[in-house]
Amino acid sequence: GRVPMLSARIVPALYGAADPLASLPDTEKVKLLERLEGYARAADTRVVEVMAHIAGVYEVVLVARADGHMAADVRPLVRVSVTVIMLEGGRREQGSAGGGGRFDYGYFTDAVLQDYAGQAVHQASVNLAARPAPAGEMTVVLGNGWPGILLHEAIGHGLEGDFNRKGSSAFAGRIGERVAAAGVTVIDDGTIPDRRGSLSIDDEGNPTQRTVLIEDGILTGYLQDSLNARLMGVPLTGNGRRESFAHLPLPRMTNTCMVNGERDPQEIIASVKKGLYAANFGGGQVDITSGKFVFSAAEAYLIENGRITHPVRGATLIGNGPDVLTRVSMIGNDLALDPGVGTCGKEGQSVPVGVGQPTLRIDGLTVGGTG
Repeated sequence: GRVPMLSARIVPALYGAADPLASLPDTEKVKLLERLEGYARAADTRVVEVMAHIAGVYEVVLVARADGHMAADVRPLVRVSVTVIMLEGGRREQGSAGGGGRFDYGYFTDAVLQDYAGQAVHQASVNLAARPAPAGEMTVVLGNGWPGILLHEAIGHGLEGDFNRKGSSAFAGRIGERVAAAGVTVIDDGTIPDRRGSLSIDDEGNPTQRTVLIEDGILTGYLQDSLNARLMGVPLTGNGRRESFAHLPLPRMTNTCMVNGERDPQEIIASVKKGLYAANFGGGQVDITSGKFVFSAAEAYLIENGRITHPVRGATLIGNGPDVLTRVSMIGNDLALDPGVGTCGKEGQSVPVGVGQPTLRIDGLTVGGTG
């Protein structure tokens, strides 16, 4: 049969349409990685191994729905990352950095590559000097930017519509309730230009938007695709995402972050007599139903008498997502988004995402250490 087509409308594009795959020949990609390796090795003589990676995607998307709606999008996406291994006195430590977004390879200038190399070497050198992390319940200060991955994993997934419709999220049935400390506002915004997690339209052909999930500590909504919005009787939010045409759409995050507070980051550090400053994160695990999480810190320091002192290694943060939100006692004014490296997995599907947050003070968080 035939489906009548509805009238067309223009959705503003959030990124350019240039094909990144054609923006740099393969031979130049190799040279780019060689320069990145060279910058890392030149930064510190203790560097013994460098792993550099470049990736690019160019998607031309057409969505044709049974209701007669059609939508199209052209999506560039690039990423460069570097990991270094440093050796000193028989001890090996690593550091990683990188970035990217919805543009072409022209973004990766020599200055950008030098910055990535410097960040990776800095992280590895900090870990070489680190002492074993303490264990116990303590005040933890999370740095801005990429540490928002904890927010994404420990809270964000629990705010996706399918988990809440099924009652399997710790946030299910709690709209209108206080779920976080005063001042905590969490959003998902798929409309930030050029960001890795942004989309002009979602994978069901609906425009993305800025969705407030938690406002001043009160749960205000969930992330929805068309199916779950219809079944729950609520407006959709433009968060229907799929890895490819071969997968079913699911409600997924785009760029998820906590918005700015009013405190200066130095004021937050100065307020802590004894605690941990987690500047960067590695991997983690989360149970969506219970909200329990475990995250390892890739770069962390002791806070003693209001000052960041010695670096520590082996620190893991252990807690419960909904509970942690109630323990936020200070929110910085230095919101930063991650550099553009995040990928989120759900039900076997991987999609690019972004995270972000300002500096946060969290009281009474359990730290697993090695000291």
